[in-house]
Amino acid sequence: MNGQKFYKNFFSIYITLVLQNVITLSVNLADNLMLGSYSETALAGVAAVNQIQFVYQQIILALGDGLVIFCSQYWGKRRIDPMKKISSAAMRAALVAAVVLFAAVSIFPYEAVRIFTEDVPIIEEGVGYLGIVRFTYLFFAVTQILLASMRSVESVKIAFRLSVLTLLVNCGINYGLIFGHFGAPCMGAKGAAVGTLVARVLECVVLIWYVIKKDEKLRLRLKDYLSTDKVLVWDYIKIVVPILIVQGLWGVNTALQTVILGHMTAAAIAANSAAATLFLVVKSAAVGASSTASVLIGKTIGTGDMGLVKRYAKKLQCLFVLIGVVSGIFLFFIRIPVLGLYDLQPETKEMANAFLVILSVICVGMSYQMPTNNGIIRGGGSAMFVVKMDLISIWMLVIPLSFFLAFVVKASPAVVVCCLNSDQIFKCIPAFVKCNYGKWIHKLTRDA
Repeated sequence: MNGQKFYKNFFSIYITLVLQNVITLSVNLADNLMLGSYSETALAGVAAVNQIQFVYQQIILALGDGLVIFCSQYWGKRRIDPMKKISSAAMRAALVAAVVLFAAVSIFPYEAVRIFTEDVPIIEEGVGYLGIVRFTYLFFAVTQILLASMRSVESVKIAFRLSVLTLLVNCGINYGLIFGHFGAPCMGAKGAAVGTLVARVLECVVLIWYVIKKDEKLRLRLKDYLSTDKVLVWDYIKIVVPILIVQGLWGVNTALQTVILGHMTAAAIAANSAAATLFLVVKSAAVGASSTASVLIGKTIGTGDMGLVKRYAKKLQCLFVLIGVVSGIFLFFIRIPVLGLYDLQPETKEMANAFLVILSVICVGMSYQMPTNNGIIRGGGSAMFVVKMDLISIWMLVIPLSFFLAFVVKASPAVVVCCLNSDQIFKCIPAFVKCNYGKWIHKLTRDA
């Protein structure tokens, strides 16, 4: 593949994945705007519950990422049968995770929300929201694993179309049920949960129909999920466990940010929710780059041309830097108009603005290190490198220092947010060294 074809292939996948992520996260942004206009307490309650979902989503996405890393290499060889067996293993693991979390939050709803705040009204709002949104877990698991299967064979347009469908359905129902428009009951946070549930069910049903009726590459059927291959399952487990650790750590780190800020000041939860939601939308550029790089690197390794893999890695790193600079500038300038849409207290809005200024800088480093680590290095089969780096950066440096600043030094929430996200900057150095001078290319496929 020459340079022109490489960029064409990259952007054909990348643009679709970014748009899909932006639209998906725009649902959360719309929810936040509606809930912020309805009640700051409702916004904070939903934000607390969303941290539980965020950790869960990282686990499901990790299972999907492991699937993509393996299946993209087999896709490079055009071997479909092993891909179906790996998809089956990923689906089973995702369904187990969904059932376990559903049971946990059903038995301990108050305890789950109380992790993030001691404010009783916020807890009550969160528990009401959680009582409905917990039913989305199973549908989310099925959808994400099927989408990962499609992504491994470079079929990404269905994900974009599903995200548009979700946006329209979720926002329409939320507008009616949160505020009581169109003759619907005024349900507040519970109304937002109903909108999310209906959207999740609908997107799952539509995707299953697409996989059965329209997909011509994998041709997945129910019988494929009833068969297993112990050798391939073990291969999948070996690569997915490090990814689960990394994604789980990142999810817990993000949740701990809410824990720390929630115990500093009540306004900090709402401010962090407003800032983090916008940040995640802009972050879609880096997430899309990471997913695209993983597919391209895995597929190229599958062809056996390792020299081409290294050349692609250098081209991708240049793209990541450019994406980071553009994303950081965009976030900095869009923060004021977006925050103006929220009906928040002046103190809360000022705090959210400070958070977004910090995140504008963080965005540049994150847009390089995350796709380099998770897209190129992990996509090349070196998942343990990313695990070791995150264990050191998050649990030995970022989290202990953030707790110290928050509860011993009594630093401002803005300083704590800066500390909590600082790893996105200093992880750029080991990522650059490993990608350009280390060994990270590993063949994961088995011969026929």
